[in-house]
Amino acid sequence: MDGGLNDDVVVVGGGIIGLTTALVLAERGRRVRVWTREPAERTTSAVAGALWWPYRIEPETFVGDWALRSLAVYEELAARPEETGVRMVEGVHAGTRLASLGSWAARVPELRAARAGEYPGPALWGRLPLIDMPAHLPWLRERLLAAGGSVEERTVTDLSAVPAPVVVNCTGLGARELVPDPAVRPVRGQLVVVANPGITTWLTCVDESSDASTYLFPQPGGLVLGGTAEEDAWSLAPDPAVAERIVARCAALRPEIAGARVLEHRVGLRPARPAVRLEREALPDGRVLVHNYGHGGAGVTVAWGCARQAAGLAGPAA
Repeated sequence: MDGGLNDDVVVVGGGIIGLTTALVLAERGRRVRVWTREPAERTTSAVAGALWWPYRIEPETFVGDWALRSLAVYEELAARPEETGVRMVEGVHAGTRLASLGSWAARVPELRAARAGEYPGPALWGRLPLIDMPAHLPWLRERLLAAGGSVEERTVTDLSAVPAPVVVNCTGLGARELVPDPAVRPVRGQLVVVANPGITTWLTCVDESSDASTYLFPQPGGLVLGGTAEEDAWSLAPDPAVAERIVARCAALRPEIAGARVLEHRVGLRPARPAVRLEREALPDGRVLVHNYGHGGAGVTVAWGCARQAAGLAGPAA
């Protein structure tokens, strides 16, 4: 093989899926390089609200297992929140019942019906991982580097031309053009970050059939308010009118939000697909291409479960 093939594995994509997959491979002894078009801080993952919860992701048959495997990792990382950016935080999923969820829900510790004093209506109470992505993504990258991996800013236009025996495609929405896979579509999410008026618990009120939802996540950098789920919308520019409606919806649930100072507007494009693509493909020259993309609004939620499966598909080190 030529010198470029000594890298063993190249992971294409540097968001939460790419970094986690690369880390799992590196800690299994593989020589791994991540090629990313932009640093993790500028990926869709960086603007995620990042509450652990299977949201807008299929197929349900596999999602529960991927999510539970990831939950176990986040519970361990939450012991070092300042380092990892992961905390276990209490909150309420309004309008959600256990019976409406998959079998995975019964295996989530402390997930139960909310009591009358916790929310006035049907809801679930849980103590779940809430991940501060501006802290977590750099932590993942540093742990990858410590395991011998590397991260390079490189643009890939042809997966089959990447010079490595194993190529792992974690390009998210980029897979639409790169594979190409027209089944990958953007679901635009807009968030508003405000100065936290003292809220310590998260709250979601999500209608998956609507392009608008209401949620608030207390993060170290402020209170994250959401949100939207606009299918096939590509704009990364925050819409001021949408931002006003987001704040108004959240303030209707927590009135103290109404006067909170706006710190930041965020927009991200979730890489939606009818089902996650997690499979191994043989390239014409016999090399291995592993696809791991299409995680919709739940990339953080399933990252570790999918990474471990992808690492298994990559095969053992040569």
